[in-house]
Amino acid sequence: MTKEDKVLVIQELKEVLQDAKVVYVASLEGMNAAATSDFRRQAFKQNITVKVVKNTLLQKALEQIEGVDYSEMFPTFKGNSALMISETANAPAKLIQGFRKKAEVPALKSAYLQETFYVGDENLATLVSIKSREEMIGEIITLLQSPLRNVLSALQNKDEANGNAEEAAPVAEETPAEEAAPEAGAEATDAPGAE
Repeated sequence: MTKEDKVLVIQELKEVLQDAKVVYVASLEGMNAAATSDFRRQAFKQNITVKVVKNTLLQKALEQIEGVDYSEMFPTFKGNSALMISETANAPAKLIQGFRKKAEVPALKSAYLQETFYVGDENLATLVSIKSREEMIGEIITLLQSPLRNVLSALQNKDEANGNAEEAAPVAEETPAEEAAPEAGAEATDAPGAE
């Protein structure tokens, strides 16, 4: 690879990484051609960009990105490296985990997402359990809707109860005041013990 080619590759990587919020570096070492092809196909279906990269070129590209210091990931750039970029925080981790059911590879080298670095394959389970932005928004909407539903339900039940109470209550007939008040004399004679 000529010096000009390396510069072009670094520039291309830099452009891909510049706005990336989810960056994984994995090892595909030990995967045969069929497994690698299947891995790439599955990644494509899940909108994950996968690029097999030279470690030195990846490091140089990451060093040129402003705003984030990726140096914590650099020690993991050994052997065969695949760069994985996604919009969904846990998608690459789930893809790796899915392939690990059949073999020990691919392996997670390091990852950067949600302004946090994860170094080492032991972080795979943690990364899988991270909720994606869409999942978090869905949960927040559900939480916000729940009290609103309760209020609306209570109001609806109250309206129904009021409607039923009005239907059930008979209309009181007006009684003349003379009939309503018993005579004083009758009260005294009817009272027990009165003689």
